[in-house]
Amino acid sequence: MWQHRLREAGALVAVLISVGACSFIPPLPQLGKEPGTAFKRSPTASAEQAAPAETVRWTVLNDPVLDRLQTQLLQGNLSLATAAVQVRRAQASLATAQASLWPSVNLNTGMTRSANQLGAAPGTSYSLGAPVSWEVQLWGRVDALSTVARAGVQASQEDLSAARLSLQATLVSTYVGLRTAERQEQVLRQAEAAQQRSLELTQARYRSGVVSAADVAQAQSQWKSTQAQRIDVGTQRAQLEHALAVLLGKTPAELQVDPLPANASWPPAVAPLPTLLPGTLIQRRPDIRAAQQRVVAANAQIGVARAAFFPTLNFSANAGYRNPELGSLISTSSRAWSLGPSLAFSVFDGGQRRAAQADAEAALEQATIAYRQVVLTAFQEVEDNLVAASQLQDQAQALDEALGAAQRNLSLTQEQYKAGTVSYLNVVQAQTAALTAERSLLEAQSRRVLALTLLMKNVAGAY
Repeated sequence: MWQHRLREAGALVAVLISVGACSFIPPLPQLGKEPGTAFKRSPTASAEQAAPAETVRWTVLNDPVLDRLQTQLLQGNLSLATAAVQVRRAQASLATAQASLWPSVNLNTGMTRSANQLGAAPGTSYSLGAPVSWEVQLWGRVDALSTVARAGVQASQEDLSAARLSLQATLVSTYVGLRTAERQEQVLRQAEAAQQRSLELTQARYRSGVVSAADVAQAQSQWKSTQAQRIDVGTQRAQLEHALAVLLGKTPAELQVDPLPANASWPPAVAPLPTLLPGTLIQRRPDIRAAQQRVVAANAQIGVARAAFFPTLNFSANAGYRNPELGSLISTSSRAWSLGPSLAFSVFDGGQRRAAQADAEAALEQATIAYRQVVLTAFQEVEDNLVAASQLQDQAQALDEALGAAQRNLSLTQEQYKAGTVSYLNVVQAQTAALTAERSLLEAQSRRVLALTLLMKNVAGAY
């Protein structure tokens, strides 16, 4: 008899598996139109010309100090550590989802004392068993959950890469700012020394009765103003050094960035970046790839929601011992077993499943929109830094010419002042113009370096 029932149960399981061997995960939606063949601010490139990501490095600045800081960043930054933990959590979630594909086996033992209403004496029963349960893969629910978890792992890994890339760019930006402040401080110190000499000259001329006290006051005011600017720039440098320390996971007291030698060139020359295809950008940027995986996860979640409308099939088995006498529990006569499937189907849930499906569909639409926004932002960042690098190069050239003219004017004005043909106000104006031109040139050069390095971040070629 029991053999017949077992065959019926097996037949039922086989029929349900054959019927439910399908997935309710819909096809992935269209994520948007394909990108163009070239960026607006760069020449058209062929696929052969588009360099792979591994050919671009932060070492393009050729600065060993920055290279060491980048290594320390990867080892000590707390935001990166947090992102790495998130990857491990996603991997644990995937392992949990995949474990559902396998049967669960337990070991149970217990004692039960019971009585009935017919006056029989209470009895005690002892049991020892190993129950096994397994949810049969129907409607693709478990596979869909695994797909959701797997996409979550991939998205978290891409998030880690994106965080690494962003923090590396932040480090470069902070470092460039620090070195620029150093050079600004050096320029101001040189101007301060020159203005102090001018003050001493003016004081000597005043004692000789050649110039008025107003000239001395102007010279002193100019000198002290430049001194105040130098102090302010020094404060900026110190603060940027503190920011570097925090990026590395250190306290400000634990980091000391030695100043560049006076004869060191800054800003450094930056090699041109390889030509990049817009389509390649989508493949390289980790934030875009993370957004893609979130679309995959949201799409698979719809399959999970749809599968909830159909019954779940569980197959259970139990083998063990049951006996009213503890001493006779482990014996041949105490053996007991059970085997069979169970089918569960929710008849009424107040609309919960339909609401869950609607929520999953809305989440997919949201993830798709988010992906398109990430792509648009990526292209904007590339175009912004392409135009910045180009325009800043032209600006730096113009400022270099302006500096030359300002320095020649200053030299002529100083000679005219010594000859007594112009007032000291003319010298002050010439000094201010020359100092402003030199600082503006340094700022434009540094901004161009920063634009080129940020462009490396934009094309995800930084690590």
